[in-house]
Amino acid sequence: MMIGEVCCREVVIAKRDEPLIFAARLMRQYHVGDVVVVEERDGKCIPIGILTDRDMVVKVLAQGLDPHHLAIADVMSVGVETIGETEEIFSAAERMRAFGIRRLPVVDKAGALVGILAMEDVIDLLAEELRDLAAISVRERRRETFQV
Repeated sequence: MMIGEVCCREVVIAKRDEPLIFAARLMRQYHVGDVVVVEERDGKCIPIGILTDRDMVVKVLAQGLDPHHLAIADVMSVGVETIGETEEIFSAAERMRAFGIRRLPVVDKAGALVGILAMEDVIDLLAEELRDLAAISVRERRRETFQV
């Protein structure tokens, strides 16, 4: 299955120069744990970083810094790892594992942001596939019972 079929197409975005508090409010408003930081190029939103709720806790709050005096650029992770919407879901799982990340911005062939894939999305898909496989053995037993 391709990532474009599974990813969430509604992505919360922000610009790097916006206040950190603005990003926190976006996360709360949309009930998400990340904001994809973008810059506009040729009318397209290109991901340049990601800011997670964990980034804010570890890099700001735990350090005793005042979030009111920081911009998103001060805290975001740069060099964001992305994945193409036409790649297979197992590629995403491998990439998440290799880089130790829970979220991957999904991009089109031009590198423009089209969605986001979270680790939970991958887990949900795998759980669904495992349920389908488990159903096979149940159906097989029923079929064998009726054939006797």
